[in-house]
Amino acid sequence: MPTYKYEALDTSGVEVKDSIEATNEEEASQKIKAMGYFVTKLTAGAAAKGKKGKKKKVGKSRKTFTIGGVSTKMLVTFTRQLSTLQDAGLPILRSLRILERQMKPSVLKNCLIDVVDDVESGASLSEAMGKHPKAFNKLYVNMVRAGEAGGALEVILQRLSEFLEKGQSLKRKVIGAMVYPAVVIFVAVGILTFIMVAIIPKFKKIFDEFGLALPWATQKLIAISDWMASYWWTIPMFPLGVYLLIKLIRLSRAGNFALDRAILWVPVIGALVEKTIVARTMRTLGTLIGSGVPILEAINIVKETANNAVFERMFQRVLESIREGETIADPLRESRLVDDMVTNMVEVGEETGDLDTMLYKIADFYDEWVDTLVKSLISLLEPIMIVFLGFTIGAIVISLFLPLIKLLEGLSK
Repeated sequence: MPTYKYEALDTSGVEVKDSIEATNEEEASQKIKAMGYFVTKLTAGAAAKGKKGKKKKVGKSRKTFTIGGVSTKMLVTFTRQLSTLQDAGLPILRSLRILERQMKPSVLKNCLIDVVDDVESGASLSEAMGKHPKAFNKLYVNMVRAGEAGGALEVILQRLSEFLEKGQSLKRKVIGAMVYPAVVIFVAVGILTFIMVAIIPKFKKIFDEFGLALPWATQKLIAISDWMASYWWTIPMFPLGVYLLIKLIRLSRAGNFALDRAILWVPVIGALVEKTIVARTMRTLGTLIGSGVPILEAINIVKETANNAVFERMFQRVLESIREGETIADPLRESRLVDDMVTNMVEVGEETGDLDTMLYKIADFYDEWVDTLVKSLISLLEPIMIVFLGFTIGAIVISLFLPLIKLLEGLSK
């Protein structure tokens, strides 16, 4: 029978180190708990490791070919289920096995198979998850590590699932709000392209047959139609060219910073991007601090998840300020990137020792602000698109009918 070495705490908090024989890790954990100990570490002996080595090969054989990444929705579901199982008192390895068995073939399932094997071999959950950054990012791994260190993994997982849900909700609202204008613009471009390529050439033939002297507006319209009919394949290349140009600019550090700064300067859109980043980073920082992650490590993680070079520089200054024994609020105020309300609330949070709560309040406020702004933009986009389409179609119709009016006038004489 395999032997397991364990470290545990008795009822008085004294550390106990010993070994126990059991058929598997779950049985070993149950035997230790039956003795009145709280297990802090459980490591397989040589015989158990040999047995687990065989299981690892079986685990690898269960993997399926998958492409893509891990969706936030799937990760949220997994995190919430794992939190529920931990809250019910199940050993972490058994919880992982249950979730892995019931999960459909996916990238997350393949990662979870490896995580189960690593935990079974004696690694901690955070160490095992850290080997799969595509599924579990640095924020996720550090929060799990904090939960393991504090002995409150189920609480941390619950916070983590709520954090992921909040971020997904904000992202879904923004994307959902942009679907309608995107569809309208796509359809409008399609209709205009059809008119320019299929309808206007027929009018041109009529004008040529009658030898009409065309007005300037009609000449320009026909010239555009001829160009689109001959070089229609270049139209999709414009957005592709813009995309490649942005990618090229972002290859350099200075170009990346300049582009991110330029985006923040764009009227309305810049404010939307800025407030979205503030909401996300403040919630991330609050969640990390509230979970027990050291402040320096928390700031470093937030800096990496900002996804904007300007904000990354700001958080780097915050990091340097904390290392020098200064406050978080001062570099935030000096950056002039965030509103006074943010710096004032952070300052109050630092003074009262309730920083994580203040950060949550900031994030909630800006989430609401972003949601309201997006709805306002959509309501403003609708009349703008209608006016633009009406003006464009009207210009085309007038340009086409001016020569026809002259033709009718000539025939009536």
